[in-house]
Amino acid sequence: MAGDTEARGGLDGQAVLLAAGLADLAVSGVSSAFGAVRGLLRRSDAAELAAEAERDLTARGRLALDRYASAPPAHLETLARHALARRAADDV
Repeated sequence: MAGDTEARGGLDGQAVLLAAGLADLAVSGVSSAFGAVRGLLRRSDAAELAAEAERDLTARGRLALDRYASAPPAHLETLARHALARRAADDV
């Protein structure tokens, strides 16, 4: 396998192959998602499924915002705490 990437241009070739693989994965995912949506639209309880999906997406969005939107600790404050801890350890 390593010989294949070297024959195709080294790192540039490997990057192109990775991008093509990701694009293929995205296309197959989208086509399977469309198939699933088509199947869901044929169901009689589509409104209930849509409401449940909305609740699930709202909960996922809330979790994602909680995970990524919280502000990290201030850099200088973190450094000051480390310095105080070192001084306390040196004094003992």
